[in-house]
Amino acid sequence: MPFAPDAPIAGKRVLLTGASGFVGRHVLVSGLDGAFAGAEFIALPAVDVRDREALQRELRGVRPDHVIHLAAQSFVPRSFEDPAETIEINVLGTLNLLQALDSDGFSGRFLYVSSGDVYGTVSESRLPVDEDLPPAPRNPYAVSKVAAEQLCLQWHRSNRLDVVIARPFNHVGPGQGRSFVVPALAEQVVAVASGRQAPTISAGDIDVTRDFTDVRDVVCAYANLLVSGNAGKIYTVGSGIERSVRDILHRLLELAGTEADVLQDPAKFRPAEQRRMVADSSLIRQETGWTPRIPWDQTLVDILEDMESKA
Repeated sequence: MPFAPDAPIAGKRVLLTGASGFVGRHVLVSGLDGAFAGAEFIALPAVDVRDREALQRELRGVRPDHVIHLAAQSFVPRSFEDPAETIEINVLGTLNLLQALDSDGFSGRFLYVSSGDVYGTVSESRLPVDEDLPPAPRNPYAVSKVAAEQLCLQWHRSNRLDVVIARPFNHVGPGQGRSFVVPALAEQVVAVASGRQAPTISAGDIDVTRDFTDVRDVVCAYANLLVSGNAGKIYTVGSGIERSVRDILHRLLELAGTEADVLQDPAKFRPAEQRRMVADSSLIRQETGWTPRIPWDQTLVDILEDMESKA
């Protein structure tokens, strides 16, 4: 089980935006016997954060102890297709939430979940990435996250709001959408193992590396930040382990007990792709005691079993 913070969250009222998303669902599950065990969640899965009046109606009299703001337009290709939508949801939506909470007298801790994508292209000499590296966003999604971070920090400086910023790197686990690389590969591996697909895996550029963390460990990091993070600070969240997509695919095949050829589709390659990426999460480890606890093979097995259940 992931490490839980020393100070109890049990009995605390936690407002959660984006509760119906991949991470939000894992936060809610962790309220049963995980990092948020005993917390009383106030979920806002269906409210459009662009509608300030609707937010104010929903939050009137709620008075949470903590807020975890997950709601976002987080699909990078979509941010290129409609950058205005991404800015409206991620920046103006965050402003609407802050104003709605302020109008109702909120005085607790506000955890804004940003993204490691804000760092943009990073030279290999600057790896691993920590909080001292200035953001250099390369897409509208990352731009919106940097803007929302600064908006939250401005409220901390000007309005004395207790804000903590998390910058998680790639997180994976059961329930993640097939548009992401690991579940997309796992789905094909399961199909090959069951005989429903020829023994060929279609993939993009599998020789890039990324820092993948189990989503359940990431959720635990959020619990630790609510309890032990320092107000006004930014924390990078990652495993600190650099893994290539090729190695992940090979391990998925091994765990599924099958073999397959890999067909790399040039159409799935991204232009100017970051070749390597890994995070340095020393700060959150030092200041909150958080560290990833779930074995990597367990993460992959759980993803494969999730795909089998959906086949």
